[in-house]
Amino acid sequence: MMPNQNDDLQQLRSQIAAVAARMIAQDGADYGTAKRKAATQVLGDERPAANLMPDNLEVEEEVRQYIALFQSATQPVRLLELRKAALQVMEALSAFSPYLTGPVLNGTAGEHDDIHLQLFVESAKDVEIFLLNRDVNIELSETPHFKGARHDPVETISFMWKREGVHAEVYDLNDLRGARKPRPDGRLPRADAAAVRALIEASSDLNEQ
Repeated sequence: MMPNQNDDLQQLRSQIAAVAARMIAQDGADYGTAKRKAATQVLGDERPAANLMPDNLEVEEEVRQYIALFQSATQPVRLLELRKAALQVMEALSAFSPYLTGPVLNGTAGEHDDIHLQLFVESAKDVEIFLLNRDVNIELSETPHFKGARHDPVETISFMWKREGVHAEVYDLNDLRGARKPRPDGRLPRADAAAVRALIEASSDLNEQ
């Protein structure tokens, strides 16, 4: 039987995803950087064809598998610490409709990960003033809008919460309408404080068993 070109393509994508996942889990690399470096390692090409590059969901699944194989003794403890810290920050920022997103929510966060929040507010300045009035040092940057390139980037406020790094993307209140759709894999892309509290309680129950 002749080899199937689609099978070969998927195999290369899977190889790139696996290498990228190792970089993410071991070193805390961001998904974009990890995928580019992994493609160079696997293909020897710094600019591979777009159809050879795995999407973030493929890489995330490989991260889960890597964690299960190599970090099962330590990663759940770290994840629980991050979720507890995230809930504390969300409670402090409750006036700004905070939602948790990223690795701390999806369960792949490890030693090098920070907490990623999305806030839905009338004015980003209100968040800045709130933090500065509490003697929190902040840094401002921009993050691509979760709705895609057709929308302007959003202000991101980065700061330390105790010992954890926090990056809070600040969205307009109207953006909340389109923020609750599930991802293609059925997982929620963001969670409010009540949902994060439920995740923490579920993890605590498992640890007690």
